[in-house]
Amino acid sequence: MVDRRREQAVDEAAARFADTLAESYRIVYEQAVEARGRQGQLAQDFSERVMDHLKEQTESGRAASERLADQSRRQREAGQAFAQESVNAYMGFLDTAFSRYREGTQRAAGSAQEGARIGSQAVSDVAGIAADTTRATADITADATRTSAEIAAGRPPIEGYDEMNVDEITEQLDGLSEAELRRTRNYEQGNKNRETLITEIDRRLAATP
Repeated sequence: MVDRRREQAVDEAAARFADTLAESYRIVYEQAVEARGRQGQLAQDFSERVMDHLKEQTESGRAASERLADQSRRQREAGQAFAQESVNAYMGFLDTAFSRYREGTQRAAGSAQEGARIGSQAVSDVAGIAADTTRATADITADATRTSAEIAAGRPPIEGYDEMNVDEITEQLDGLSEAELRRTRNYEQGNKNRETLITEIDRRLAATP
């Protein structure tokens, strides 16, 4: 009887040990599964944040490119309009000059020398106006090309910009045009991206008529 009780006690102890061991394995397994789940969620969250950041950068770059293209288009149109107005003014002057020449010739019908002088002066005037108009058109075209190149290069119109702090740059904004303010904003956003400075530039752009 005593041996059987001992055997029974040993069997019960072994059974309890086996149950305890099995429970320990179950807890460890559940914790491992839970840890893998958390790691998977963290990885997914990180991936989503990276994708959102890349999307924001892409949209910002696209917006800057569109503003640059729009500014270049407006400058090109302004240059073409000026050139057209110059041609129209030149043609009007030609009409006036030759009308004066005809009138002078008629009045000086009795004096060939006077007629020749008037004709020479009219031709000289026409040549001078033509040269001035050509130079002015060339200057406007060169300025528009140079400005477009600077915008495409992304350089701000403020000398020593990269060495200035926010307050120093803000002091230089007063004399800038709308196009120059936009160039400065694009450059700042693509480099140091200082929110205070960008906000100040946006405020000035909004106040630009």
